[in-house]
Amino acid sequence: MNTDFIKGVIVPILTPIDENELIDEAKLRDQVDYVINGGVLGILAFGSNGEFYAVEDEEMERGLKIMVDQAAGRVPVYFGIGAISTKKCCRLAKMAVENGAAGISVLQPMFLKPTETELYNHFKTIAESVPETPMLLYNNPGRVGYTMSAGLVERLAKEFDNIVGMKDTSGDITQTAEFIRRTRGTDFKVFGGKDTLLYASMCHGAVGGVCTAANFMPELITDVYNKFVAGDLQGSLEAQFKLNPVRLSMDPASFPVAAKDMANLRGRNVGLPYKPNVATPEGPVLGQIRKEMETAGLI
Repeated sequence: MNTDFIKGVIVPILTPIDENELIDEAKLRDQVDYVINGGVLGILAFGSNGEFYAVEDEEMERGLKIMVDQAAGRVPVYFGIGAISTKKCCRLAKMAVENGAAGISVLQPMFLKPTETELYNHFKTIAESVPETPMLLYNNPGRVGYTMSAGLVERLAKEFDNIVGMKDTSGDITQTAEFIRRTRGTDFKVFGGKDTLLYASMCHGAVGGVCTAANFMPELITDVYNKFVAGDLQGSLEAQFKLNPVRLSMDPASFPVAAKDMANLRGRNVGLPYKPNVATPEGPVLGQIRKEMETAGLI
C-alpha cells in the first residue's frame, strides 16, 4: 500500500455552519482553498476541531463530498471517525471510502473504559471493513480519559497492512517517541497532535502534525514543517516559538470554540460553533487571544 502521501501538516478543518447548524457549503469550499493555499499537505474532515460529535451522519457525508470535490486532488482528504460503537465506525469508514476519502482516522472510543483486548478488536474490525484504505489511529487521552499503549499500537501496526499511522495528542513527548520507536521497523507514520510540539515530534521522527492552527495561521505552522524538512532546524525552532504563544492563548477558552474565534478574528468568517458552545465573549480570554495574534502579526 502506497503511503508516501501521508505526511506534512494535516489540518483538522473547521466546519462552517449556518443559523440552522447545517454546513455552509460556500464557506467550507473557501476554507478548503484557504488551508491548501496556506501549504497544508492534507485535510482531515470532522476531526475534533471539526466538531464531529455534533454532526449528523448525512451532514458528514455531504460535507465530505464538498471537501473532496473542492480539494480536487490537490491534497488528500482524510475522514475522522469518533463514534463509540464498532458497528457505527465501520459504517462511517465505508461511507468515507465510497465518497473519495484518501484515508480514515479513528479515535479510540470515548466514555468507555475498554480493555486492551476490546480496543484491539475494535480497531481490527474497522481496519478489516475497509482493507484497501489507509487507516490512522487517533490517540487523544485528554478527551477520552485513557491512552493507547505503545504495545497495542505496535501490534496493530505490525499485524494490519492498512493500519499505517497515527496521530498522538497525548502532549507527552516521551509517549510520542515510544510510538515512533516501537514501530520504526515498519512504514508506520506517527503525527504529532499538539501544535506546540510539532518541532519536538519531528525531532523524534514524526512525519508531520495534525494541527488545528492551520485553520487560522497556516503560514506559521507549515513554516515549522517546511524549514525542518529543508534542514533548517534553527529556523524551524524559531517558527515554533513564534507560533506557540498564539496557540497557548487558546487553552483558557471553551473547547473547541477558540479555533473558530481565531479564524473569525483573521477575517475568515467561519461562523459560530455548534451548540451548546458559543463564541468566546469579550473579556480577558478573548483579549489575550487577540493580543497574541497581534504580536504575531496575524491581525
